[in-house]
Amino acid sequence: MDTKQSALHYEIRQPKIPIEHPPLLILLHGYGSNEMDLFSFADELPDELLIISARAPKSLGFHSYAWYAINFDQINGKSSDIDEAKEARDIIATFIDEVTKKYQVNREKIFLLGFSQGTILSYAVALNYPEKIKYVIALSGYINEDLSPDNIHNKLYRKLDFFISHGNSDQVLPVEWARLAPEIFYILGIKNVYKEYNAGHGVHPQNFYDLKNWIIERLK
Repeated sequence: MDTKQSALHYEIRQPKIPIEHPPLLILLHGYGSNEMDLFSFADELPDELLIISARAPKSLGFHSYAWYAINFDQINGKSSDIDEAKEARDIIATFIDEVTKKYQVNREKIFLLGFSQGTILSYAVALNYPEKIKYVIALSGYINEDLSPDNIHNKLYRKLDFFISHGNSDQVLPVEWARLAPEIFYILGIKNVYKEYNAGHGVHPQNFYDLKNWIIERLK
């Protein structure tokens, strides 16, 4: 779906059943992927969801996109372009407002699901704009504190609810990074579930089953 008036290009799956003000699930893919990646399992998710899969704005060529640049240096290793990441975070926040209004969704049932770089930005959006979403599904990512607000301890996070998962043999983003998130959320008073799977940098079948059930419970 080409949406020139929108902050981001996206694909959409309308609810499979008639519903007024449907719950919304926004999908944010990882570095080097595109909007069709996570969208591939949209049909396996609950029928009442309006599902939108957004394409990152930075083209890497060959149908490959990124939310922000990752720089590779022989001395310092990998590093993220923080200015680009902050810009992407704010673009996503604007995009949430756009689709929430356009599709008249249930504002109390807005889910943000990210994978890898998409998870890093899902965390950043939730921590900076907790009023815009309620639920976050964080797959194979971590909290980048450079993207968190300066006044983080003064923000109201009591409505947020997170499902966090990671592969225990992830060689792209170490599982130790992911394990910090529940500790931070405990301090901030954010409800969360954390799960690890015998997997690398990907979504284990049991992981998908668990996140699907987590969504179903919150749609009741």
